[in-house]
Amino acid sequence: MTYDMLLTDLTPLIISASIILTALVIGIIVYKWFFRILIKISNSTDTDLDDALLKSLRLPFSGLIVLGGIYVAMLYFSNVPQAILNKTLSVLLIFFLILVFSRLIVNAFDWYAQSLKGNTRTPVNSKLIPIGRRASVIIIYIIGTLLIFDTLGINISPLIAGLGLSGLAVALAIQPTLSDLFAGTYVITEGSVASGDYIELDNGISGYVVAVGWRSTKVRTVMNNLVIVPNSKFAETVITNYNEPRSSLNVIVQCGVSYDSNLEEVEAVCRRVLSALVAESDLAVKEFGSYFAFDAFGESNIDFWMFIQAKDRLASFTLKSELIKRIHEEFENNSIVINYPVRTIQIDTLSNVSEEDES
Repeated sequence: MTYDMLLTDLTPLIISASIILTALVIGIIVYKWFFRILIKISNSTDTDLDDALLKSLRLPFSGLIVLGGIYVAMLYFSNVPQAILNKTLSVLLIFFLILVFSRLIVNAFDWYAQSLKGNTRTPVNSKLIPIGRRASVIIIYIIGTLLIFDTLGINISPLIAGLGLSGLAVALAIQPTLSDLFAGTYVITEGSVASGDYIELDNGISGYVVAVGWRSTKVRTVMNNLVIVPNSKFAETVITNYNEPRSSLNVIVQCGVSYDSNLEEVEAVCRRVLSALVAESDLAVKEFGSYFAFDAFGESNIDFWMFIQAKDRLASFTLKSELIKRIHEEFENNSIVINYPVRTIQIDTLSNVSEEDES
């Protein structure tokens, strides 16, 4: 074999190696310097989403450059069938697209979870996002696998039909569980109820929310019993949340004094007690202040109400008890009477006397 013949045989190999080496160098340059410059530029923007997306594209884009170089290099080998080369390239492209989209979705979900960090009312970052991220990645891999099978000439129609029938059968079998799951998604994402809230349902169940899960919501009653409510029913019921829109709770005490009382004195005593309690107690919302007003002429007393605000539900019990004790003590000190139920009975004596005379 002469030198010219050897050089002729090695020329495709040398050109292919040069192309691959060039693509590899370009890929390294793009990975090391080009994307690093883009990431530095994106750091000056207000959002971190572009940083996450660039980091997702960095490795796949560089690998795609190397893949393109390998494909061009393989074209110089006449002994490689074009059909096989095209199928191989298509499979690798699909694989890279799977990698790109999966990384994009993972980084987008992570960015969104980070942006919601500290939001205790909507625990999406701890419950919904991980499941959504895993489900999205699984769907991408399933679609990518089907595309690879189709590229390789494997008939995927029976497989898709089988998956559809299997999915329908499973969905019918676990319909109640799916109903609770979707209702749990609604409850969690809405954020109207969170762990630690005191709630009351329209069926009379009340207590503190222990956990909001995918299938059920757990409520601990004041008797320290655990009530498990399926989310499908929990999402449809009427709920009173005593921690929303704020944890502060209004405390109303109703009372009444005798008709013989001096109402100006009664009001002055009550306002003095209210102001002192709000100023001295750490459980009261001082910015809210206190309110007093006479309400109605009752059967035995002139009714009135007193109004202050507690920091939370537990504080409301303590404040209400303390307010009643102080009002009772001040009424005794100032001789203000709270009547027992009193009824006055009038007898028509004249009609009774006239009836006796006639007899």
